[in-house]
Amino acid sequence: MDLLFIIVIAVAAIVLVTALGQKLGVAGPLLLVALGIVVSLLPFVHMPEIDPEWILVGVLPPLLYSAAVNLPAIEFRRDFRPIAGLAVVLVVVSALVLGIFFWLVIPAVSLPLGIALGAILSPTDAVATSIAKRQGIAPRVVTMLEGESLLNDATALVLLRTAIAAIAGGFSLWGAVGAFVWAVFIAVVLGTLIGLLIVQVRAWVGNSAANTAISFTAPFLAYLPTEQLGGSGLVAAVVAGIVTGQQAVRRLTPEQRMSEAMNWRTIELVLEGAVFLLMGLELRDIVTDNIHAHEGLWFPIWLALAALGIILVVRTAYVSLLVWGQGRRARRIDRARLEAFRARIETLSAQGPTKTREARLLGGPKTWERRLGAMRTRVQRSLRDLDYYQSTPMGWKHGTVIVWAGMRGVVTLAAAQTLTREDTDDHRALLVFIAFLVAFISLMLQGFTLPWLVRLLRFPPSAGGSADDERERIDDALAQAGREALADPALMTRGGAPFPPDVIDRARARLEMTPDDESTHAAQVLGELRLALIKAQRRRLVELSSDGQFSSATLKRALSELDAEELSLTLRLGDGV
Repeated sequence: MDLLFIIVIAVAAIVLVTALGQKLGVAGPLLLVALGIVVSLLPFVHMPEIDPEWILVGVLPPLLYSAAVNLPAIEFRRDFRPIAGLAVVLVVVSALVLGIFFWLVIPAVSLPLGIALGAILSPTDAVATSIAKRQGIAPRVVTMLEGESLLNDATALVLLRTAIAAIAGGFSLWGAVGAFVWAVFIAVVLGTLIGLLIVQVRAWVGNSAANTAISFTAPFLAYLPTEQLGGSGLVAAVVAGIVTGQQAVRRLTPEQRMSEAMNWRTIELVLEGAVFLLMGLELRDIVTDNIHAHEGLWFPIWLALAALGIILVVRTAYVSLLVWGQGRRARRIDRARLEAFRARIETLSAQGPTKTREARLLGGPKTWERRLGAMRTRVQRSLRDLDYYQSTPMGWKHGTVIVWAGMRGVVTLAAAQTLTREDTDDHRALLVFIAFLVAFISLMLQGFTLPWLVRLLRFPPSAGGSADDERERIDDALAQAGREALADPALMTRGGAPFPPDVIDRARARLEMTPDDESTHAAQVLGELRLALIKAQRRRLVELSSDGQFSSATLKRALSELDAEELSLTLRLGDGV
């Protein structure tokens, strides 16, 4: 009963503080940390020890899965290389530099143990990065921060495992590299398979409530077997989320998608809030342990401040190189060559399969048009990517935000608490307190000052109405899809019989299917025709998502509007209009 009462109070506090944060213009997670600190100082509050496995297994997989489902896939693909660099190279470099620092300044701490703590402090946190998303930062920066925080956990945890093994005398460089490659490989394979399987099962089940219940198991079904096989369960959960997010448009119904989105937002709010509240509640016990162990707090505090400084210096240096490299990459792509290649493809397509060198390379007449179509798509995608890089260039202002928004959070805390006294030679309290301080200071300092920094940098407004322009173009594309569907007799059927010609004429003239003062029967027929058109427009939307012509945000908005209209029509038709 006591536990149930605590859970109810905690959920109520999360909801109220989140609402208060929205009204005050302050990120709710920061207020929850502050609330946890205040509550922990009350004399009658006794915080039980939380097993870190509850966070690593019970909280992080669903949080990362939820973020991955909503990850803008097009932008993620375009910036995968810099994201991978942030998630792998930067984590490794940061862990090694921090490891050498701790080895030099903490008596009796070995280099492997220092690297273990460095690995714990190196990854940014997906939950903490959610603060940055609320500041109106450029979408490209948000995508890079989200992608980094979703993928760098694997690097950090494999480094941590390797360092712990080295403490026991079992370190091997090639073994460490092999362990990392295997952890990522098996996570990608199992995450993809689980994601595809879950979507297929959900499409077969149909019922929205049961469908959402099945989706709640997806992150754990990806995490648990991957961990048993020595892979990164967190990366598997992320991959399963990405696969689910991409397949949901094709396989799930509008009702299923909207129901799942609402339920997952609720789960995400509660779990994310609970993590930050717990972070504040743990303060008193951690401080007490270190006071007893070190007769004061100055030593761990200056270590944490120095570690955070090292993290920011290393991150600044790496992000500077990244921004410079992104600028060179955009300039290196030869648009003229791509345009010439596209023109050559169109020439070959017009000529048809002939006994030319290109025809032999493309496999002969049977595969001619199919392969030309694939080449046309790749070239078109490359040109769209080039437009994206040139329209959203990375400058020093963007780099500054990437550096300052890379906060530490719950992953650092949970990983630190997995250290045992045997691994740390009785330095556990100190190391956990350093990890807590780095995460806490990073979260509070960077989190509270990030809005001020964004305002100080004065980012220029986006290029004249690019979002509105995209919206108009995608509306035109969907309207064209509707006109093409109206011209296809095979699609314009109602229970096997064609729609009346006068109804199709009205639809072609307006492409607006809201019944007005027509008769009930005419409205019923018109509504069914609009449902057929929505299916055609959704198919066109899936096609548009593959060539990179539109941003993920615009595509998602258009899909939501089609889903909402279909649900509204289905409801009216079900009631007999």
